[in-house]
Amino acid sequence: MTQKSCIVLGLGPSTGASVARRFAKAGYAIAVGARSAKHLDPLVSEIESAGGKAIGIPTDATDESAVKALVDKAETDLGPLSVAVYNASGRVKGSILDLDANEVMNAWKVSCLGGLLLGKEAARRMVPREEGTIIFTGATSGMRGSAEFAGFAIGKFGLRALAQSMARELGPKGIHVAYANIDGQIHTPRQAHLAADRAPDAMLDPDAIAESYFQLHSQHRSAWTQELDLRPWVEKF
Repeated sequence: MTQKSCIVLGLGPSTGASVARRFAKAGYAIAVGARSAKHLDPLVSEIESAGGKAIGIPTDATDESAVKALVDKAETDLGPLSVAVYNASGRVKGSILDLDANEVMNAWKVSCLGGLLLGKEAARRMVPREEGTIIFTGATSGMRGSAEFAGFAIGKFGLRALAQSMARELGPKGIHVAYANIDGQIHTPRQAHLAADRAPDAMLDPDAIAESYFQLHSQHRSAWTQELDLRPWVEKF
């Protein structure tokens, strides 16, 4: 049987890495992309040491040719693309009175435009095969705007609209498109000091997020989820 591939674009030490590990554990060959190479090599080595197959490709998610090259390499070197996860975010915070237009534009490109580029290239490979999953990592700011978060909300609202539009177009063609609203703080290495002062499991566990993503991909097409809320049990919403 031909091994299928999974792309995770937007890789940090938490959610992106956990998603890559979970799909590798399930037998998928993994292509991970990020602007910086510092997180790529250690994760690739970890997956391969565990018996999996992985490649790391430095990729600017806002560069159309770079994203296309990432998808091409995954298909050529690893196998047919079965899953594409867009996990990049461009965050800018500040009063609407002070926001810098260039900062907002750059944040929108990372949060939204990059999702369009990966989604488009993934869909082009998946549609002829009539199967595949595309998952976009969202945030609370994609569900409601908050004071001083306009610069971030613009990108995440756009990403959510993209996911909805793609789901309506591609669902009938066999492609599962989902938007995951990550509602709460993620327990990353940088946030470990915060977890010590909170109730157990009061922050989102990256491995638990990854498991939810894998279950999204595993859903029967008669009962697909298009939007999924993930939040800790203590979160107010």
